[in-house]
Order: sequence, then C-alpha cells, then structure tokens
Amino acid sequence: MYMNTFAQGGEPLDMTGTDEFRSLLTSAGDLGIPHDPGIPYRSSNIVLRQMRFHFTEWGHRGAPAIVLLHGGHQSCHSWDLVSLHLARKYHVLALDQRGHGDSEWSRDVEYSNHTMSLDAAAFIKAMNLNSPVLVGHSMGARNSMLLAKDDHSYLRAMVIVDVGPEVSERGRAAIAGFVQANQEFDDLDHFVANVQKYDPYRKREHIERTVKYNLLKRADGKFVSKCDSTPRRLGVLRGQGPLESLTLQDVAKYHLPVMVVRGENSNILEADAAERFAAALPQGRLVTVPNCGHNVHGQNTKGFLEALNGFLDTLP
Repeated sequence: MYMNTFAQGGEPLDMTGTDEFRSLLTSAGDLGIPHDPGIPYRSSNIVLRQMRFHFTEWGHRGAPAIVLLHGGHQSCHSWDLVSLHLARKYHVLALDQRGHGDSEWSRDVEYSNHTMSLDAAAFIKAMNLNSPVLVGHSMGARNSMLLAKDDHSYLRAMVIVDVGPEVSERGRAAIAGFVQANQEFDDLDHFVANVQKYDPYRKREHIERTVKYNLLKRADGKFVSKCDSTPRRLGVLRGQGPLESLTLQDVAKYHLPVMVVRGENSNILEADAAERFAAALPQGRLVTVPNCGHNVHGQNTKGFLEALNGFLDTLP
C-alpha cells in the first residue's frame, strides 16, 4: 500500500489541494525558505523507453526549465523544498528514476548509471524542454555526468551535488550499510529513529514528513523500502565498464557552465577530490555548503539554495 498521493494514470494530478502539500508549506515556513503557496504543482506519469516514470512538475511551463535527479534510495520528493522555492521563477521537473519513488521497477533489473542517464535524456527530450539546467545529487549527479559525457549540447548548465569522478570508499560503504540495514520495519518510529542517527542535521518532524515517500506498507503490515531492493539495483556511485567510466579527462570535455556543490562534512566527496573536479571543468566552480554532509539540499536547504540561486543568476 502506498502512503503518498500521486497520479494513477496518464492525466496530471493537481497536488496543491493535498495534505502533503500543506505539510510541505509548513516545513518551508519552519525552515524559513521563501516560497509562493499559490504555485502550480502536479504529479504526472510518462512512458519512456518502454517503462512508466513518475515525475513532479512545479511552476509555469513557459519559465526557464530545471530538471532534478535524486540520489540512490531516494525519490523526486527529496527535492520538494527546493522545487517549491525554485518554482517562483522556474519550470521545475523532478523525475523518479527507475526503481525509485513512484516509477516502475525495471523488469530486467537494469539499474546501471548509464541506463539511468539514457532515461534522463529521454525525459528531457520527451518533455520538449528548451536548454534546461540539469541538477543531480549523488546517484542522480553521476547519471547527469554520464548524460553530459554522451551529449550535453541541449543543456544550459549543470549542477553536480556531492559526487564526482573520485569518491570516497569509506563514504560508499557507509551509505551501503545504512541501505542494507533499513529494508523492513514493524513500525514507522523505528525507521525514523534510524534516520535520525544517520542524519543528525534534519529535525525529527521533517524526517516524519518524508517517511511516506521512502516506505510501502506490505499486506502483512510491515513497512518496506519503496526502492527496488534486488541485489543489482540502485545507487552505484562508481560503476564498472566503459559505459560507466567517468574520469577527470572526461569532465574536461564539458563545454557548459557546471557548479560542483560539496557538503562541508561530506563522507563521499572529499575536499581535495572536489577541488580537482572543479579545476578540470572548463567552466567549473566549486561551492562548499556548511553545516551538512552528503545530503546537501536536505540537510541545509537554505545554504544549498543560496549557492544554487547564485549560480543560476550568472547564467546567460
């Protein structure tokens, strides 16, 4: 049983009248995030590459476009506060990547970063977006980099959040350990308590607001991970093989503005690796957001938005 509301068919669902949206507005007010409670906000589905994908759409369709790709074991709703804020000026689309959120699980259990980068490219083209800014976090950032490696001619700019060609093995192990230990629960409080230990930057009430997007209630009453949890699934921060390879030499060929965002206390993107990454980019810049770890936009949303808005304001 799903615990959140989303479009069930081909028609978009207006989300502005839901309890979920009212709860989001409360969180934005608590955190002091500027927003417009009257912005359009829709849940939609689209078929791409023989799969059904869910996405949320914010703001007015004539505005400059921003596409958001979430991290592994997350969903498009990890961007809700960011989307709510950006929708005042931009047309924001946050995609549930395959096997995540409310999108379909892969029938052939194909979750490589290369495959997900092809999904993202197909989404941008199917939505007829004109020179969007592509923003990715963690797994979504790696998917963004692979997309750009193949062809970035139709992008306006990119924002890569807390990942790069070089990542920390220690951080990868910590994320994998948390995911493996949090697959099934008898009650929601147990899950919330585990998240609090793993993520001390977020208040309990904001964690509780997002629980519905991370878990399903099974027929036997247990709560289980909403992501496809087969052994080959999700969240590879460094894949294998030529289609998954990303090096500093690869990113040196990105001829568009790119901002690298690092969480000050990140255990995934070390400071020196972030500096090498930004230096390799022809039009790169590095911003370190304080008071957060790997989940930058969720742990210090205001700091992330300050960095993002500063970058967006420089784009032609």
